[in-house]
Amino acid sequence: MDLLALADFVSVARHGGFGRAARATGRPKATLSRRVAELEASLAIRLFERGARRLALTEEGRMLHQRAGALLAEIDETAAAITSGGRTPRGRLKISAPLLFSQTAMGRLAAGFALRYPEVRLEVTTEDRPVDMIEEGYDLVIRVNPPDDESLIGRVFLRDGLVVVASPALPRPAEGARVPVVLRGAAGQAGQWRMITADGPLSLAIDPVLSLSSMTMVRDAARMGVGAARLPTSLVAGDIAAGNLVLWGEVEGPETRLWALYPSRRLLSARVSAFLDYLKEAFPEGRSEELAAYIAKGQD
Repeated sequence: MDLLALADFVSVARHGGFGRAARATGRPKATLSRRVAELEASLAIRLFERGARRLALTEEGRMLHQRAGALLAEIDETAAAITSGGRTPRGRLKISAPLLFSQTAMGRLAAGFALRYPEVRLEVTTEDRPVDMIEEGYDLVIRVNPPDDESLIGRVFLRDGLVVVASPALPRPAEGARVPVVLRGAAGQAGQWRMITADGPLSLAIDPVLSLSSMTMVRDAARMGVGAARLPTSLVAGDIAAGNLVLWGEVEGPETRLWALYPSRRLLSARVSAFLDYLKEAFPEGRSEELAAYIAKGQD
């Protein structure tokens, strides 16, 4: 199989068209079209469905793109490692990170990494949705309590908890009382919050009065006294220490874990390995207190 034709096919599939791939790679559109046609002829299958305004992968094309994209990336990474002697991380590193971690820590982490490794072109996108790492070209994905996926491996680099907090103007009610709360996402139906306090277990009926799309917005609303909120310990530790929020209790349940994930089929490149080491350096024990301190330092 012609590896150059295969690389051209992967570029067209990744960019969603011959014109976009030509602009991204600097190769002539006619050359890309000819190479892909030759590849289809050699395999005796159609890789794209060509419409007047739309180019779509066939089922066979989708399978080839998924497999070939990973293999070509391994070849590129191996060549880069050989060229650099395996010592200096270089090239593109594309990362997907969740919204809250991006808002509170990822900007400074990315900047520090870029300063340390100037030959790495770091690209970070913020999203909470599941991503297809191979299809979308990610080298590393950071996710909170991700579902099991046999195609991915990785490590937990941070652990956090959930607490119930409120403005000092909103006193903690007694067992079973109904309290106004601020939620992230759709308000849904009223229910109960259970927590552990210094005096023992406490269960409160909740009255959702406000729903917001991010944890930082929920925190800001809780500061204003609109209602109580369930938030990560690391996000509100500074507010509790400053007296802007009062701790009502710790939420029962499993801890929150932040994972750094990468495709198990690919070699662990020097770039990914360096970023994993950088995360370990920033959060050596992976405790919520370390993230809280990192957040507080960024606000100084």
